[in-house]
Amino acid sequence: MPIANCSVVDLPRVQDPRGNLTFIEGSTHIPFDIQRVYYLYDVPGGAERGGHAHKALHQLIIAISGSFDVHLDDGGEKKVFQLNRSYQGLYICPMIWRELKNFSSGAVCMVVASEKYDEEDYYRDYSDFLVGCKKGV
Repeated sequence: MPIANCSVVDLPRVQDPRGNLTFIEGSTHIPFDIQRVYYLYDVPGGAERGGHAHKALHQLIIAISGSFDVHLDDGGEKKVFQLNRSYQGLYICPMIWRELKNFSSGAVCMVVASEKYDEEDYYRDYSDFLVGCKKGV
């Protein structure tokens, strides 16, 4: 799938002097039902996460706290998004290589996924991913 299918999604914000609230409803705010949620935290300075692609999984990546960069690659085009707002998420469609870099101190990255964990859905080797892109898999 082309990288153009990936985009920043504005999530609902309920603003209140006591603190703001943001929520996500599957198939309403994002184009998939939610099957799994996980988060990354305490990422050491200079560390990178990701470094893989999914064959079928859809994801929404959110900087719950702090900031980080998401580098996307569809095998032909590359694009970088900086996430730093807890009310915005980056939708990533299948067949996009992703790398998360430049985590700020205290950053928390939450990922909402369309499927439960399945190791068979991963491309963990970039050259295998490029072959999959050419095959349309």
